[in-house]
Amino acid sequence: MGIKFEVKQFNELTTVELYKILRLRAEVFVVEQDCVYQDIDNKDQKALHVIGSKNDDVVAYTRIFNAGDYFEKASIGRVVVSKDQRQFGYGHDLIKESINAIVKNYQTTDIKISAQTYLKKFYETHGFSQVGEEYLEDGIPHIGMVTS
Repeated sequence: MGIKFEVKQFNELTTVELYKILRLRAEVFVVEQDCVYQDIDNKDQKALHVIGSKNDDVVAYTRIFNAGDYFEKASIGRVVVSKDQRQFGYGHDLIKESINAIVKNYQTTDIKISAQTYLKKFYETHGFSQVGEEYLEDGIPHIGMVTS
């Protein structure tokens, strides 16, 4: 069975969906990447949530923002695919769905992300290019990237 994507506003999320999203984010960003940081940052309420589900589990997720709500451009953040699902290429599907959701909801293709440096080539395959120098965010090397 393949992955199914939905885009929802914060107030459209069920408590079960929100729990599964936060659990996935904690599994990857806090536990797997061994990074202690404040994931629940009061920005989820402004975001649209791109949720990839498979067999009733949330296995892929991003949150997207309109220009000015996070960066000066529309943005994609909290990009995550569960470890046991990465071999299926869902990360690529997730980014495509996120870009499409930005185009549909915010009428722009002008996007900025803060990417973990090791994912530079992955994002380049989706039309992003690096801007500026590498920096540390929560102790992890990141780069700014924008669509060209």
